[in-house]
Amino acid sequence: MKKAVTSIVTLLFLITSFCYGQTEITITQNDLSKVGTSIAPSKIGELVGSVKLYEPRWEEASDAVPAYAVVEGSIMPVDPDGWPINFRVLLPAKWSLRAMQQGGGGMNGTITVSGGNSPMFARMHGPIIKKGFVLYGSDSGHQVENRRGGAIPVAPLATGPTIGDEWSLNEEAIRNIGYMQMKKTHDAAMVIMQRLYGSKPEFNYYVGTSHGGREALTVAQRYPKDYDGIISNVPIVNFSTLMLGPELIRIQEIPLVNWVTKNKVKAITHEFLRQTDDLDGLSDGIISNYVEARQIFNVNDGIGTDDPWAALRAPNNVDPDPNDNTASAKLTEGQIETLELSYSNYKFTNSLANGVESFGMWTPTIESDGFGMITDTRFRGQEGAADDAPMHTQLGILGVTGFLMQDLSANPLDYVEGGKYEKRRQQLSKWLDSTDPDLSEFHKRGGKIIFMIGAIDNIASSGAQMDFYQSLIDEMGWNKLDKFARLYVVPNGTHMLFGRSYNENGKGEPIEVKRIAAPDGNQKFDMLIDWVENEKAPAKTLVVDEKGKMGTDTSVKGYLMCSYPNYQKYVGGPTDVAASYESAAPNK
Repeated sequence: MKKAVTSIVTLLFLITSFCYGQTEITITQNDLSKVGTSIAPSKIGELVGSVKLYEPRWEEASDAVPAYAVVEGSIMPVDPDGWPINFRVLLPAKWSLRAMQQGGGGMNGTITVSGGNSPMFARMHGPIIKKGFVLYGSDSGHQVENRRGGAIPVAPLATGPTIGDEWSLNEEAIRNIGYMQMKKTHDAAMVIMQRLYGSKPEFNYYVGTSHGGREALTVAQRYPKDYDGIISNVPIVNFSTLMLGPELIRIQEIPLVNWVTKNKVKAITHEFLRQTDDLDGLSDGIISNYVEARQIFNVNDGIGTDDPWAALRAPNNVDPDPNDNTASAKLTEGQIETLELSYSNYKFTNSLANGVESFGMWTPTIESDGFGMITDTRFRGQEGAADDAPMHTQLGILGVTGFLMQDLSANPLDYVEGGKYEKRRQQLSKWLDSTDPDLSEFHKRGGKIIFMIGAIDNIASSGAQMDFYQSLIDEMGWNKLDKFARLYVVPNGTHMLFGRSYNENGKGEPIEVKRIAAPDGNQKFDMLIDWVENEKAPAKTLVVDEKGKMGTDTSVKGYLMCSYPNYQKYVGGPTDVAASYESAAPNK
């Protein structure tokens, strides 16, 4: 009888909430018993072995963060030799019927959502909990230790056979990081919200940066019915090839004559600026007209000159002074070929997932040696390397030796395009690459998505991101895209979405370095919420002031953040005031 009464009360509550627009549900510590200890595998939209839930806990309110519950769990693999997905869900005492899934970063391996009430927690997660959002995330299906900034486990969460790199040899773990973990984590979190609040969220969001930005894009492509709003910051769109990209440069440099050393950095940067700085109407050390700049140095697009490096070409192909580190340094033919590879589309032997035929590589930049693009080290397998030379390594190296070569001891420089790993390349691309430009299903269900990239991102490949932007335009058309997507570009923006000018302009004149602020993340999320829930679409061109605040007031000091392919064009006036610029299309 008691259960029947409780069910009737719950039903009446839900009917009332629906009819009268319930905006908040309140829970207390006593409600934690509703969580349970497991979730049936049938409740998860991708195959799992089982789902274990740990003892939930309650965090009392502090000055910075309202009270909330913490529920943690482990989604066990189907493969008995596989790795689990550990996840964490933060559930506010006063819930606004909204939720947000937090994307990962790097190669993941730690849960993206932390717990507690520390100052760092308050800074990272406090604003979202204050809005009454449930916040959830996972480690993507493998576990690593000592990751700087990663969440410290506060419950006996599960681990795989190792916490080393071996997970990168396991098919289920690779597919998890590629796409499945997002769905599995989402579905588990929905069950927990239903149990604790008696309801699923009215609005569900995904927010991610870098790898998390790719995840955010992936859920729009693969699971469009699960999300109402998405923020995809600097997404690593072509994941499988991005991990290979740095190796392609080092492979190009296997012959000693192709090696570009750091002595050439200033000359390379000067040449980029000499040819591109004033394409936006102002010689200020900022490459704002990123499309035309890229066309000049991309020798594979059939648009620009065939020899963009002619001014630096060494006479008779002999470098007169290899130690010259000035803007006057010269480049040999081999070094120019390396730069042409780095700043042109890399063409595949066979197209990869979604018919993609090339990888965008990198774009003209003021940081030509950023993220190891240029190095003074010779690596094992390169001509002239010492007998004890190190293997080349980088952030995504497991995607090469593990995912692709399936041998953690392999030399990544042994990769040959179109060679014995080609079949594996095709398979990985289907699992990992978020290159599908057809977002029709996400659009049909009313979803909204905000993309934001930096024009000189040496980590996630601005070239690949811009190619994806163009594929969206080609596939969807601007009339449809404008209704649900924004494709923003930060001029001279890096992977962190902030930037700066160079200390010289394109004329070689010393200038004061100008700071380019990253757009405010909390404001960006508020902008998305307003679009999703109130149909208030953000402007296609936004003003970003010196502190990163976004708006449309052009009287402030700051810059214009335009939608691809537009750029901020100088039209006259004080160069630090947004009103001195306009949004302009390239090649006009």
